[in-house]
Amino acid sequence: MMAMESTASAATAISQAASQMGVDLTPAQLEQLQRYLALVQKWNKVYNRTALRDPASMLTHHVFDSLSAIAPLQRQLGAMGLPTGGRLLDVGSGAGLPGVVMAVCCPTLAVACVDTVGKKAAFVQQVALELRLPNLRGVHARVESLTEQFDVVSSRAFASLVDFTTWSRAALAPHGVWLAMKGKHPADEIAALPTDVAVFHVEQLHVPALDAERCIVWLNRPIP
Repeated sequence: MMAMESTASAATAISQAASQMGVDLTPAQLEQLQRYLALVQKWNKVYNRTALRDPASMLTHHVFDSLSAIAPLQRQLGAMGLPTGGRLLDVGSGAGLPGVVMAVCCPTLAVACVDTVGKKAAFVQQVALELRLPNLRGVHARVESLTEQFDVVSSRAFASLVDFTTWSRAALAPHGVWLAMKGKHPADEIAALPTDVAVFHVEQLHVPALDAERCIVWLNRPIP
């Protein structure tokens, strides 16, 4: 009974948070996010997929935090002429954050989650199978070694903007954009960027139940 109540509570919390952030979830997507959270909790006990272990903290710091990027991502894809498609690479994805959440909420977006740790990439593959997400795959590799190109290259708490854009440069399509999820406005990191990488927008985010600053730094390569 307690497990059912806990599941219902998580579903309500996810649904309400998504609504506050302008994300419309279908019942199927809501169930997928619940199952994903349960998988992270289960495997965290064995393989330490994330640093957080408390279910409530995992919900706010991981699921809600990742959900906060969905509406901005959808707007950007629309602006790029890719409202129903496109390819996204999530760098240093770990347990699939935010890549798995993006794959759930944007089912026509092809999402690849790359990580240098094989067990983490394998976990994302398992999530794709269990949640029946044909648009999601885990990739065990260094981002510098990838030969594919993507419309959007994202990261969350991965590295400095300089390192992120340098390491993933070859994976970004000529028309593509970088989506870097950050905490406070990273003024020093922005100032350190090379001249061939430009910030075209810093978007402030509001994450329900999370008392911390969050933003997305949008970057691209200026056309000469």
